[in-house]
Amino acid sequence: MNDPAAMPCFPPPADPEAAARLVESFTALGRAEARFVGTPAGRAALEAFGGNSSYLADLALREPGILLAVAKEGAEPALGGIFATLAATAFTAPRPAIARALRIAKRRAALAIAYADIGGLWGVEPVTAALSDLAEAALHLVLRHLLRDLHARGAITLPDPAEPERGSGFVALAMGKLGARELNYSSDIDLVLLFDRLSPVYRDDAQAVLVRLARDLVALLSERTEDGMVFRVDLRLRPDPAATPLAVSLAAALTYYESQGRTWERAALSKARPVAGDLALGASFLEQVRPFIWRRHLDFAAIEEIHDMKRRIDRAQTSRPDVLPGRDVKLGRGGIREIEFIVQTLELVWGGHEPGLRIPGTLAALRALGRAGHLPAPAVRELADAYRCLRQVEHRLQMVADRQTHSLPDSEAGLAAFATFMGAPDAAEFASMLHRVFEMVHGHFMLFFESGAADEPLDPGESGAPPAAFAAHLAGLGFAGALHIAERLREWRSGALPALRSERARGLLNAFLPPLMAALSRQRDPDLAFRRFDTLLLRQRAGLQLLSLLQRNPVLLDRLASVLGAAPPLAEHLAQHPGALDALLAPTARFTAPAPALRRLMRDATHIEDAVAVLRRFVRREEFHLSVATLEGRLDADQSGRLRADLAQAALATLLPRIMADHQARYGRLRGGNFGIVALGRAGAGEMLAGSDLDLMLVYDHPPEAGAGARLPPSQYFSRLAHALVAALTMSGAEGPIYEVDMRLRPSGNKGPVAVSLGAFRRYHAESAWTWERMALTRARVMAASRGFRAVLEAAIRGALVREVEPAGIREDARSMRARLLRDAPPRGEFDLKHRSGGMIELAFITEAMQLIHGPARPPLFARASRDALSRFAEAGLIGADEAERLIHADFLFRTLQGLMRITGIASPSAETPDHALAPLLAGIGVGSFDSMQAALENAAALVHASFIRHIGDPQQGVEP
Repeated sequence: MNDPAAMPCFPPPADPEAAARLVESFTALGRAEARFVGTPAGRAALEAFGGNSSYLADLALREPGILLAVAKEGAEPALGGIFATLAATAFTAPRPAIARALRIAKRRAALAIAYADIGGLWGVEPVTAALSDLAEAALHLVLRHLLRDLHARGAITLPDPAEPERGSGFVALAMGKLGARELNYSSDIDLVLLFDRLSPVYRDDAQAVLVRLARDLVALLSERTEDGMVFRVDLRLRPDPAATPLAVSLAAALTYYESQGRTWERAALSKARPVAGDLALGASFLEQVRPFIWRRHLDFAAIEEIHDMKRRIDRAQTSRPDVLPGRDVKLGRGGIREIEFIVQTLELVWGGHEPGLRIPGTLAALRALGRAGHLPAPAVRELADAYRCLRQVEHRLQMVADRQTHSLPDSEAGLAAFATFMGAPDAAEFASMLHRVFEMVHGHFMLFFESGAADEPLDPGESGAPPAAFAAHLAGLGFAGALHIAERLREWRSGALPALRSERARGLLNAFLPPLMAALSRQRDPDLAFRRFDTLLLRQRAGLQLLSLLQRNPVLLDRLASVLGAAPPLAEHLAQHPGALDALLAPTARFTAPAPALRRLMRDATHIEDAVAVLRRFVRREEFHLSVATLEGRLDADQSGRLRADLAQAALATLLPRIMADHQARYGRLRGGNFGIVALGRAGAGEMLAGSDLDLMLVYDHPPEAGAGARLPPSQYFSRLAHALVAALTMSGAEGPIYEVDMRLRPSGNKGPVAVSLGAFRRYHAESAWTWERMALTRARVMAASRGFRAVLEAAIRGALVREVEPAGIREDARSMRARLLRDAPPRGEFDLKHRSGGMIELAFITEAMQLIHGPARPPLFARASRDALSRFAEAGLIGADEAERLIHADFLFRTLQGLMRITGIASPSAETPDHALAPLLAGIGVGSFDSMQAALENAAALVHASFIRHIGDPQQGVEP
């Protein structure tokens, strides 16, 4: 914490006479005390204590040895000794002895911490952590004593009386500042006391016994004696405090939170942690209540609820925000609570999706919110500095007389004295600094909580033709159908739509309707975008979450409008699954690291059906997110292709162990058996597009003697495992399947088994594989496998690829395959990018065939993605650098166009396609008109076709007219 050799710097005394009296009294205590006074730091400390705080002056005289120890060794070693003495106190000692030991420890610790704090050796974080450590140590001793006492009296039966807390079925959960390890000098400690009624520790009268324990706990800590007080205890954060006893059963607490829990209770529980008693019971409770605290959906409705709490606090405030004397630094405008509300609200909104944000401490949470992009870096710095400043002010206020206060002195003279205690040069400068802090904090608070405030409402009139002002406003925005829009707005406001039945939902609608219409007006066809939003709203069963989400996020509103205006398939998906909107809000896309997020979500899936449902929702949502990012130009075809393949790999790697575990539960474990999933095609190459299926090959292996432990022969065992995997992937839920699966590229195609043994795979590719099957294998990627089997599979694939085959035979096979496709699957038009002359098939055949021809002698030429293969061909001198660059561009153009055509639902663009529909395609490839797009496509196709003829052969040879 601090360097004991560091020189403290204490503030001057506001009352020099009181300071002099303390110096004199302390000097008279003895020689050691007199020597302490004789040092500059010692005298400055005593003057600061005596001249600013009657409480600290009294502690200095009662515990002079602590000041001497802190000055000599530092506060941290001194506190270590205090805590060690408290820990050594026998919990079997009489209760008065326990009470005295606690109070002595409290005053000694408070003095040591104050010396480090006022002397500038410690900042806010070590001060609050040390006070929290003291509270935890006190609770630990008290609870051990009380539990052991109940056992001794026969009221309960502990499993281990020597360790009373262990297995006791009783736990103290710290809430509020203690839960966050942010205690201040005069904090209450907020506790929730829980017990497991089913524990064998308790009898039928457990409730009454533990209520008495709770009362004794409060008395031991809170009663003031001649030795002082330890901590006030507040039990009002327990579930339904007006109706529940002081100690609440675990089952009753869970039932309450699941059925009646409110947003403020979620906020309170977000800081909860077990600090004394049966810690395992506390951890289990918090795990069970986790879904209540951290919602799976983005809970923007919580913002308004927490803002309502702040309004109620504001109404209770009596001080004026422009007057500093008497101002509450915690609850007043721009105070500590406003910083905490910003942090807690953002945590509740995002914490369900991002477990890394579930941080009780305010400063640590601020840093995490900044790293995650939910708060701008300047706001994080300003709020963190303000929090430290205001907490220090709060601490000094409480040090003055050991009172639980958050209010500045209510007179100018008192404020000036307090400014001295704070070390400010003068009262005016201190006041100016505090005003700046309060206004800065309140500015951030208003920016966060008041965003999305309503503009002038749009009035569509009661019936018939809308008012002229309404029609003129819409016309100015670019809408043509004012009458239709007026009729729909009246329907919305009537409450007839399920999503708008509540008055609160309609109020939210009114608040964001003007920005909604403005966002829709920026689309190429505003009326079409409005109709799609209307459809989205019509299909919602409840609108509060959706409307809160949109009201609080103007950026999301613009993104939603873009989707509604440009991409019917995505608009339809949103209409069916409004939860997909959550994904659009993430400041950093979750799909850049899908595996960890997916593993966290899967943690709650106990059955295979649950796991499949979770996986399906996750993949569909991320696919939607990727499509929107592609539509908006935030991702290009290369980036989205890789991310989609990574998503598929994460999905398969997460699903396979679940399927195998379920399979083993049904049919036993086949010892030594291994299973792997190989992706070919777009997924293998990392070039997946919206709507791409998975071309899969499933491979297994087992020792010759395998069979022990399983209830099926190996081939049947793995065949059923393969069928179970494919069924899980393709089974349709409300969102559709996880993926469509194509197995035709496996050895022997549809005629072969669903899963092929490793030996059969090796033999097939050594003896029987067709050229087109080996070409497909150039894109093979092991997506998931049993432990240690991935390397074996990759080696088998490499072995199959490096088999030497006559180059002329490969070229002829590739040429004749292309010829057959031209005959049997001719292109449906110039935008049939796959089958057209010079299209995607010919480009893929060039890269795949050339790898088979040249790769066996030069294995580094093998590359799954076409762009990588072409680059390596150029580096090896197999094709010219210019040709490679142009082919890579053609590949990128084809994938960009095909991906955007799928996203926008435009199967075959033409000169008649509306401009607003063509816009994403034109923007995606960087041209300004349909004619320019057509010309770019023709040029690319001509290049690819010429390269195919040059490197493979003319596919028209041998094609029947």
